[in-house]
Amino acid sequence: MKNKLILLPLILLAAVCCYPVLFLLTGALMDSAELKERLGPVLGSSEGFVGWALLPQYPTLQNYVELLLDTPEFFVMFWNSVKLTAGVLTGQLLIGVPAAWGFARFDFPFRKPLYTLYIILMMMPFQVRMLSDYLVLDKLKLLDTHLGIILPAVFSTFPVFIMYRFFRGIPEAIIESAKLDGAGSLQIFLYIGLPLGSGGIISALVLNFLEYWNLIEQPLTFLKDKTLWPLPLFLPNIGLEKAGIAFVSSVVTLIPAVFVFLLGQDYLEQGIAASAVKE
Repeated sequence: MKNKLILLPLILLAAVCCYPVLFLLTGALMDSAELKERLGPVLGSSEGFVGWALLPQYPTLQNYVELLLDTPEFFVMFWNSVKLTAGVLTGQLLIGVPAAWGFARFDFPFRKPLYTLYIILMMMPFQVRMLSDYLVLDKLKLLDTHLGIILPAVFSTFPVFIMYRFFRGIPEAIIESAKLDGAGSLQIFLYIGLPLGSGGIISALVLNFLEYWNLIEQPLTFLKDKTLWPLPLFLPNIGLEKAGIAFVSSVVTLIPAVFVFLLGQDYLEQGIAASAVKE
């Protein structure tokens, strides 16, 4: 009985959290006339209060057809998002994984102060670093290029922080046994560190995919050429008269994020738990 009483508010809370997604899916199936009728008070075309329904009166795929077949700009931005996200995640694998392993398993001068600096940088929002990033990218002639978005993100401190916890959790006895068997540092990293730390690596990739797939501020700051913009910047370009296209583009943008989240959900939970452990 007690468990049921606890379960009820959790179900209600889950329903409240899921309602915006249901709102999105329903709006994507409404025609322009129904959307105008229901969202008129918000769009400024009528007075009164906004009304909504769990199911559209006359479901239609017109908005999907218009977006996927008649809006080439959407596909340009979609592939821009794919290139940016893939570039960032690949760079973080090449840079962040060795960095996290070095901080976790090697003793070198100023290791703790450097790691503390990493944590401080992780807590600094983009707005604090925006001007310095802009000046550096301008000197490197990387403004208005995808590399100007990818390069700063590759050296993000957050994935290092997540993976560090997993690498620190590898028992020292395993490392020592490998050394006694004649394994070198590179072999230990490749054959022990990566397999045992794979949970941290995958959780960092999932978290960063969710972040960089929905990137808005950096492209707005560093990209003037709209043909280089990623998918999240497609919605601000849609007029209020095309609310249906806005709903559908949001659904299509949401699908990859949900897919990646479901695939890496277990690892994501491990990463969140590891980041909460105080060392």
